[in-house]
Amino acid sequence: MMRGGMNTYRIAVLAGDGIGPEVMEQALRVLDAVEKKFGFATERAACHVGGAGIDHCGKALPAETLAACEAADAILFGSVGGPKWDALPPDERPERGALLPLRKHFSLYANLRPGICMPELVGASPLKDSLIQSGFDILCVRELTGGMYFGEPKFYGERNGETVALDTLVYKKSEVERIARVAFQAARGRRGKLCSVDKANVLSSSVMWRDVMNAIAPEFPDVQLSHMYVDNAAMQLVRNPQQFDVMVTENTFGDILTDEMAMICGSLGMLPSASLCRGNGESFFGLYEPSGGSAPDIAGQGIANPIAQILSMGMMLRYTCRETAAADAVDAAVRRVIAAGYRTGDLATGAPGETRVGTSGMGDAIIAAL
Repeated sequence: MMRGGMNTYRIAVLAGDGIGPEVMEQALRVLDAVEKKFGFATERAACHVGGAGIDHCGKALPAETLAACEAADAILFGSVGGPKWDALPPDERPERGALLPLRKHFSLYANLRPGICMPELVGASPLKDSLIQSGFDILCVRELTGGMYFGEPKFYGERNGETVALDTLVYKKSEVERIARVAFQAARGRRGKLCSVDKANVLSSSVMWRDVMNAIAPEFPDVQLSHMYVDNAAMQLVRNPQQFDVMVTENTFGDILTDEMAMICGSLGMLPSASLCRGNGESFFGLYEPSGGSAPDIAGQGIANPIAQILSMGMMLRYTCRETAAADAVDAAVRRVIAAGYRTGDLATGAPGETRVGTSGMGDAIIAAL
């Protein structure tokens, strides 16, 4: 949106619980810096969500928070949850009471989660250095609003004198087509390789998934499509992650594989994510959040790694604001800071040349690198 001679974007800022407010503060400081450098602006609405929403408004997703999100171009999300709210009924807890309703309300069907292990951080990965000497860079595209998590019917109860539980795995062709195109487009902008992960040797839904991927592939002749069963994909991520460029898969498989991918990268504190639906033109409406949790055990100590939140903000600039140069600058600044040896506690290995910093110190370093 053009206002006062410059592009202006409305952002709903939902810092949440635990370390959320601390890392969000650094992301907003970096956003201030790139706005000044690249000549755009944001209007930010700070709202309660998760446990903070319960404490202040009585619900994990208060009506006023949802209204602010509806009025925004994007949602910058922190993290939610903690032991304080664990005694609540499952559907009222911060995690289920906030994130799932937001995904459903806005039909955020495409989850993009980069898994990047920079060469300087190979030692932080649990994989052998010999397997990932130069690091790796994978993008997982996960379908987010279909499959077993949302399929009906669901049932948990008694039938014929025995306890029975039922979950339904269902996909429509149109749901697979739209996530396929997001994945192919992402691969086209990277190294041109797309691996579709399914279980077509067992599941009918996966047979359709594979058929749709093959049907759409001719629209993207510059992208090399391959297929892999999910159990093999889980093994190959540990064996040779460098073979992957972009992976695309359904909801449940993606939930599992992205957590594995996060682990082999070395730290959840480095990994952003975007949950998207198509917006105006080439832009997406999206919810942008770190891949890690609220980490209540370290909240308030000033030691949390803010990089995942900062990179999530960078993804917002890329996919919603279309401020590509600013997004590239954020990514490059993070890489320069890591290359210079700055480390929060989760990244520190004790190697020569490391400089230990806290949450705000990492923010300072990234702003300086801009």
